[in-house]
Amino acid sequence: MRTLDDMFAEQMKDEEFRKEYEAIQPEMDVIKAIVDARISQNLTQKELAERTGINQADISKLENGTRNPSIRLLQRLADGMDMVLNVTFTPKKSL
Repeated sequence: MRTLDDMFAEQMKDEEFRKEYEAIQPEMDVIKAIVDARISQNLTQKELAERTGINQADISKLENGTRNPSIRLLQRLADGMDMVLNVTFTPKKSL
């Protein structure tokens, strides 16, 4: 039986798939960071909305990828979770 990792590795061999995956990866990283931070604070979307003044529906849209956050919005989320927002640029791996 194939695992999800096996299937993903096979898909990454396809040039078109790999390019599309890499193109959306930064957005996926932001979404994952938001969800992971909220969960680490044991907060529901509703509780985070109450802390930040951001509509719960907008938080849901951020977490499901249908809305792209501004830096200002990310800062409001970080403040609502009593966290520091860090943005970094990292060198690409050599191929």
